[in-house]
Amino acid sequence: MSVLTPADFERIQYHQKTQNISRPSLSYWSDAWIRLKGNKRTLFSLYLIVGLLAFTILGPVFWNVDPAFQDLDQVSQAPGTSRLAIIVNDYEAWNGESDISIDALRLVDRATTMAVRLKWDTLPNASGYRVYRNIFPVGPEQAYGIPLVEYFDNTVLFFEDRLDLKPRRYYYSVVPMDDRGNLLDGYQSIAVDPIRVTTLDEARSKGLLTNESTLQAGDSINLSLHPLGTDYLGRDMLARLMEGARVSLFIGIGAPSLFILFGIFYGSVAGFIGGRVDQILMRFADFVVALPFLLFMILFKIAFGIGPGESGIFPMLVALVVLMWPATARLVRGQILQIREHGYIGASQLLGAKTNYLIFRHMLPNTLGVVLVTITFAIPSAIFIEAFLSFVGMGVAPPTPSWGSMSNEGIKNMLTSPHELILPAILISVTVLAFNLLGDGLRDALDARLRNQE
Repeated sequence: MSVLTPADFERIQYHQKTQNISRPSLSYWSDAWIRLKGNKRTLFSLYLIVGLLAFTILGPVFWNVDPAFQDLDQVSQAPGTSRLAIIVNDYEAWNGESDISIDALRLVDRATTMAVRLKWDTLPNASGYRVYRNIFPVGPEQAYGIPLVEYFDNTVLFFEDRLDLKPRRYYYSVVPMDDRGNLLDGYQSIAVDPIRVTTLDEARSKGLLTNESTLQAGDSINLSLHPLGTDYLGRDMLARLMEGARVSLFIGIGAPSLFILFGIFYGSVAGFIGGRVDQILMRFADFVVALPFLLFMILFKIAFGIGPGESGIFPMLVALVVLMWPATARLVRGQILQIREHGYIGASQLLGAKTNYLIFRHMLPNTLGVVLVTITFAIPSAIFIEAFLSFVGMGVAPPTPSWGSMSNEGIKNMLTSPHELILPAILISVTVLAFNLLGDGLRDALDARLRNQE
């Protein structure tokens, strides 16, 4: 028989386990935000949009350059081009005199962006001469380039070029002519590499020199900085892209905000009232959908007195608001028709809830997710419409910058200065892509059916 000890009479300890909630209760919007943050592609597009807005709003604060200022010393300069210039004396007129012996087409003096001076000897059977300039060497096809001057006197054997010279290689050709102006064989050609120059007065007027500066002719100096280069008039591309972003995003965000608000009101009224009112309102929406946008854009420009070459920002804004709301109205109407059949709507009506309360308290908040997705898809569509209309000359006109009008200007110099077209085109593409990706992510995050499948 075993002997009992005090340890046999100790109280048994019970460890009561509590239930741990693995996932706390979340609101609809909190859960949507968590799902949105989990989508890296959408989150990246959101950061990209915030960066574009900062570039538009805060950019001019840090880069305080007038987008209309023309730096004629740096015309159509690509990003990263050398800014070095040589200081020279002020320009002095030249009458063809020189101390060198001419036996062929030659430079009289050092070629600069201020002037290129040429002389040549008399060519056989020539009654006159025509001088050409090209950026490509003359080949067998004898494409001489741009005609600069004609001399119907074979005693004039010099020429001074001061036409829009840049620090690049040019090919000058002197072609003899007969007394009727027909070109003869025996042309002479020379390659010239002008160097960028500026005068002391020009450098001082642009703020590159101080009054105490000891620089003189022959010294080097750096011209104004243009990180993204300049356009065909020497205007800073970075400043113009910032200014153009304000115009493009104003139309791209302002117009969708207005016509979506009207579409929400229109669709909610049609969906809640229903019946004959719903049929009449939606048939009018179908009529608006059938109206041609470009035709009404032209009519609005005429109605507001916008002539050729003038910016049509306001007519474009009005055309977008007047013609683009039916899609939102249809979407909201369909949502309202579904929501009004739910049980809590009937219970609210039995408790005496008024129509305004039902719409603004129950129905519209439940359509907010769909509306947000619609906005994110409407914004890139409006930006693309603005860019297209400005590109074809019906929207924003120079000198007012917008990404579309800058692309229209840049395509003229696409072969020689591709950055004038590429930079605004990249911003248009990135903005449209970012808003579309954000719209896809919002649609996935706000769709309750997708949450149930996880």
